[in-house]
Parts: sequence; structure tokens; C-alpha cells
Amino acid sequence: MRILIVLAVAASVVGCTRWSMDQHLNEAYVQYNEGNCDRVMLELSQVDRTSRARPYVQPEVSMLRGQCLERQNLFLDAGQTYEFILNQYPYSEYAYRARARLQTLQQLGHYHSADAAQPHPAPL
Repeated sequence: MRILIVLAVAASVVGCTRWSMDQHLNEAYVQYNEGNCDRVMLELSQVDRTSRARPYVQPEVSMLRGQCLERQNLFLDAGQTYEFILNQYPYSEYAYRARARLQTLQQLGHYHSADAAQPHPAPL
């Protein structure tokens, strides 16, 4: 009997986390449609916190984050976010969308791949 109770509690906790993540992601889309990118970023941060065990959500979160960065005229940040999607999730639906957004930014003159930050090792 105790095992059943423990399993039921564990299942409900997992379900609550998933429900919370979905709620924040849905609210991020609502706020994006209303043009409130500050609130979108807040909701996406909440999604990030609750989705660490669900990496399949990350490309969608990054795509919405990139679109908000574009709306805020932060084109370099948006471009680098799209590059992140392409590098980390090359076979996802969002990689296709990210590639299209990068091409659009490049055609408009807002982003060039050479603008991307280059990592350098820290001096010892």
C-alpha cells in the first residue's frame, strides 16, 4: 500500500511540473501575440526552470526567444539564438524555421554570420 501511495505522489509531482511548464509556455505565446516581450522572456525563464528534464522543449523556447529579440531590434542576439538552434538541434522543425529567420535577417542587412561572437580561452 505504501508503494502505491509513493508512486501516486511521484506521478502527481511529475504531472504538476509538466502542467506548470505548459502553462508558462502558453502564456509566453499569449504575451508574444500581445507584443509584450518583457513578459515573454519572464515566462520563458519559468519554462527553462521547469523543463530541464525535458530537452525537447528547448528549441521551441529558443525560437520564441529569438523572435522576441527581433521585435526588440536586438538582431545580433536573435541571430545568435537562431544559430544556437541550428547547432544544437539541427534536425528539429525549429532548425528549419531558424534557418529561414537567419536568411531573412541577412537579406535585410541585420545579421551576418561573421558577427557571431568567437569564443576565446581565458588566460591562465
